[in-house]
Amino acid sequence: MTETLGFLLSDVSRLLRRRFDERARASGASVAQWRVLKILERRQGLNQGQLAELLEVEPITCCRMIDRLEEAGFVERRRDPADRRAWRLHLTEKSRPVLEDLHSLAGELIEELLQGLNSRQRDELVASLNAIRANLSPVQESNEAAHG
Repeated sequence: MTETLGFLLSDVSRLLRRRFDERARASGASVAQWRVLKILERRQGLNQGQLAELLEVEPITCCRMIDRLEEAGFVERRRDPADRRAWRLHLTEKSRPVLEDLHSLAGELIEELLQGLNSRQRDELVASLNAIRANLSPVQESNEAAHG
């Protein structure tokens, strides 16, 4: 079951990203850009290094993503008051309608992928995935390291 579960989770994630990307392109955003906007929506004021870490990409890749979003007017860099060399990332008002569109697209896609599951099954799926994520979280990893 281990190989099958791992493959299944990976395949579902890949297909979900692909379907979302197909739909998001029509609004002018990619999955990568959506992730950046979504993270910044939740955590305004991150620096590029923190964002790169959350995206699990190299800092130079993150910088290019931010450059494109800044050129499009969706993100702005503001000087970090505590460090003159650093920049903090903030969403602009122009990003709000794009985020609303992407939220709507995501909601429609989630409804499609959950077709055939009743509300109890949906709740159980979410609970199971949250438990799996918690088991794999960095807190779990640090606890394992501390207790050998």
